[in-house]
Amino acid sequence: MEAELQAEGKLMDAYADNLARAREAHAAQDWAGVAANFDAVPTEQLTADDVAAHADAMAWLGRIEDTLRLTAAACEAFEADARPAEASWAAMLLGLFHMGRGDEPQAMGWFGRAGRLLEGNPDFPAQGLLLLVTGVEASLHAGKPAAAVEAARQVQALGRRIDEAGLVLMGLNGEGRALIMAGQMADGLALLDEAMVTAIDSDLPPFMSGSLYCHTIAACHEIADFHRVSRWTDLTEDWLSTLPAVGVFGGLCAVHRAQLHVLRGAWDEAERAALQVVTDLDAMRVDYAAEAWYVVGDARRLRGDPDAAAAYDEAHARGRDPQPGRALLRFGGGDAAGAATAVRTAVTAAGDDPLRRAPLCAAAVEIALGAGRLEDARAAASELAETAARYATSGLEAMAAGAHGAVLLAEGLAEEALPVLRDACRRWHELGAVYDAAGACVRLAAAYRALGDEVSAEAEAARAEAAFERLGAHRPVPELPDGLTRRECEVLALVADGRSNRVIGERLFISDRTVARHLTNIFGKIGVTSRTQAVRYAIDHRLTLTR
Repeated sequence: MEAELQAEGKLMDAYADNLARAREAHAAQDWAGVAANFDAVPTEQLTADDVAAHADAMAWLGRIEDTLRLTAAACEAFEADARPAEASWAAMLLGLFHMGRGDEPQAMGWFGRAGRLLEGNPDFPAQGLLLLVTGVEASLHAGKPAAAVEAARQVQALGRRIDEAGLVLMGLNGEGRALIMAGQMADGLALLDEAMVTAIDSDLPPFMSGSLYCHTIAACHEIADFHRVSRWTDLTEDWLSTLPAVGVFGGLCAVHRAQLHVLRGAWDEAERAALQVVTDLDAMRVDYAAEAWYVVGDARRLRGDPDAAAAYDEAHARGRDPQPGRALLRFGGGDAAGAATAVRTAVTAAGDDPLRRAPLCAAAVEIALGAGRLEDARAAASELAETAARYATSGLEAMAAGAHGAVLLAEGLAEEALPVLRDACRRWHELGAVYDAAGACVRLAAAYRALGDEVSAEAEAARAEAAFERLGAHRPVPELPDGLTRRECEVLALVADGRSNRVIGERLFISDRTVARHLTNIFGKIGVTSRTQAVRYAIDHRLTLTR
């Protein structure tokens, strides 16, 4: 009996040592140490605080099933100990975890339980989280910025009342995003920036800091403020480098970095980073895994990888609208008419939100021009210009300039298109968007050529071609319109490039008379009577040498 008691005493001492080490590891944010030491202690030896700390570590380690199990156990333990503040916080975390996995019924159930625990306790921190979810985020999702502002200010007031800096900053962030949605860009961005610079200098819990970074970068990406996306992504990575384990926030940041890689033409790197996000987050944050798959689709599409469609399908399966990527993929495959229909219905499905519609409108201009639907292109470019004027961010202004210039060129107004396309080139270059800048250069070359400036046209075309080659960009052969043959398309492309019949004959190893016969057939098929009209047709149908 004495030996058994001694053995039991040694076991209890070991448990005590493990508990002490686990608690020290949690204070030091050594998540692996927390997990290892708590795993060595029977559940009945853990306090409610221990279970919550164990759950916290599991969340940072990405072990979602253990996180859900332990957070639920912590909620129960806190309720049993009559600690509604801690129990309601655990319930809110569980709701957020389930929402991130795409399990809305369980998420709403836990939010409801948190609300019950908060009855009569309006000044608990969990009340701020509940307001953020059911007031700020729900109102933003419903397109009700005024209601979101009101809820966000309530969160700020609560945070100040109970001295919770994280809630104050989350409320500022929410108010800023709502003001942006309402078109009050200067005020909204000022609040986003204020919340972030304050967070950088504050000793916030990692959960709050990470949430602020993610909300801010996502908001800046939505309005195409790529300068801010880049800066805040850099600072997020700096912050993550200070943590012993980055957990889910590392994957969230990686998505935004991958989006920047796509913009800047680093498509291989974008795909690698995005696929790693899928591996890390598919079980925890289905929304970010969906966005990662969309990034993969874009990277593959731009390189001409046939697996791009599968990536867009994966994004779609996780709830991410696959447009405009899927329509652009279809367009690149030669189905201009089908792509035009797809992007037009996508714009309709986006509703009245101008920010959701903006990237769709940009794609719609490109596709409509390729499909010969000038009116559709003109309407999409006009809407994009209005959105860019209202929100005035670097990316939206670049998109709007490129779209407006393309439409002017298609209308035969090369003199008006020239300065607009030059501005689009400049804006894309300033953003480091090499592919988009090259696309603007292609049209700029066409504008110069239409005005008779062959030297400038050659320079812009060469610059675009060099960029496309460096990027490994895919430039598909378009569907042959109006019954044109492959040879007739080659002749028409050279006409659009400003070549004479003699030069065309030399390039294609045919006689001048054969070139002339081809041109007679081409003019008849496409319904034009002059080389100038034929050039405009070639540009509209992407039958130029640089496409």
